[in-house]
Amino acid sequence: MVSPSSNGIKNKVMVHSSKYLILRDLDLFQSLNNQQIEQIAHQAQYLRKKKGDFLFQAGDTVKSIFILNKGSVKSGVKTNMGKTLIKEIVYKSELIGENVMTNVKVRRAFAQAISDSQFFVIPVSFFKDLLQKNPQLCQELTYILIQKMSNLENRMSNFVFKKARLRIVEFIRQLAELKGIKIGIEEILINHGLSHKEIANITDTSRQTVARVLGDLKRDNIIHFSARKPHKILVRSMLSLS
Repeated sequence: MVSPSSNGIKNKVMVHSSKYLILRDLDLFQSLNNQQIEQIAHQAQYLRKKKGDFLFQAGDTVKSIFILNKGSVKSGVKTNMGKTLIKEIVYKSELIGENVMTNVKVRRAFAQAISDSQFFVIPVSFFKDLLQKNPQLCQELTYILIQKMSNLENRMSNFVFKKARLRIVEFIRQLAELKGIKIGIEEILINHGLSHKEIANITDTSRQTVARVLGDLKRDNIIHFSARKPHKILVRSMLSLS
């Protein structure tokens, strides 16, 4: 007969083994050896959040880094006028939140799941120590942070130089490239989980403009969506979004 305590030990081993296998496959940790991945697996918590749940709020103390494994998360800030500004949408294997290479102590943004999500929570102190001991990991993280800054600069440039319709169309194309599932020869299905208001916040437009542009694209048979499932968009052809 197996004792309850031995069952508990087995479960812990299985959980640790699962964390190790997932961490081993993350692009960010490809430069680490097996022993270092084991160390992260010991330190990391694997958590789940339902759609709408917050991972953290502005004003929280920065104690951990978050790495998304499944789902999607939005990160943003609230202005003094009560408006929400979406900084980025985070997908699989991406870091969520502030630049951990700085000495920021308090979070300036929030992070909220826009679909059921699973992620790793790793103590900042441990992760910084890991960066100091692994120049290649530090280089990989630096590249990711530079890419995030570049994406924000592109959004600012789009706001200045591109009209609302084009910003929304480009956002749909980016969603299709990042999150799309190919159906048939040309069609791509996007399950984005965003409201018109959230798309407006990301594209620096208004909810009414998003609704109008999506409606126009549907009438032109460039995309398709139904009133029953507004969070899903079927792109007829990527060429039509160019």
